[in-house]
Amino acid sequence: MNNGIISTMNQESRSLQRKYQITAWFYDFLDYYWERQYRLFRPKILGVVSGNVLEAGVGTGRNFRHYPATTNLTGIDISSNMLRIAKKRARKAPCEITLIQNDSTQLIDMPPNYFDWYVSFFMFCVMPDDIQHLAVNQIVRVLKPNGRFLILEMIYSKDEKLLRRQKRFKPFVEKVYGARFDRQTLQRFQENDYLQIEKTFFVKADVYLMIEGKKNPSSFLYIKTESHPVKVLLAK
Repeated sequence: MNNGIISTMNQESRSLQRKYQITAWFYDFLDYYWERQYRLFRPKILGVVSGNVLEAGVGTGRNFRHYPATTNLTGIDISSNMLRIAKKRARKAPCEITLIQNDSTQLIDMPPNYFDWYVSFFMFCVMPDDIQHLAVNQIVRVLKPNGRFLILEMIYSKDEKLLRRQKRFKPFVEKVYGARFDRQTLQRFQENDYLQIEKTFFVKADVYLMIEGKKNPSSFLYIKTESHPVKVLLAK
């Protein structure tokens, strides 16, 4: 566990870190039903990325095997226990992967204007609304000008049947994962002048929302973060 990272976390991030230190041990089991759906669209989404890629909130590494071989992937997660599981999947991935325990609202020791892509699946719906803007600012900092982002989120459906099902699962989802269907993630990206949303679309029903776009080419925003040693769990 990287104590340097943890010591700089805000209260909300620290709460999530504690939650996922526990959830990690049964995460894949709990997620099995949904993963049967996710694995159908993971390769289609991730097949377009290349170059230096930062995936924030890698979880147990379900995306890894779907990245192109040309990808140089840096994967971060707030939970060291999640990363221990992800490490096993990273060994079987077709691309180079480095895993680091880090907080996406800070991205300590991550260089500015470096990454070609920023990828995140179901992380912002876990992140409390009042710290989402911090993570969005970090996307601006670490992406190259014209660097691209792919953000996959869950939102409430407008279909009454699906909506009833979501509301039925809401207490469980929030208790175990810290996730909510009513996060204002799209709005946070729309509010940031340094990022340009090019398209939004649903990958399944009207629940799984993809937000795709890029950093404006004239953006060289640098957001200073305190530097601490970062523990690299895997460097293939």
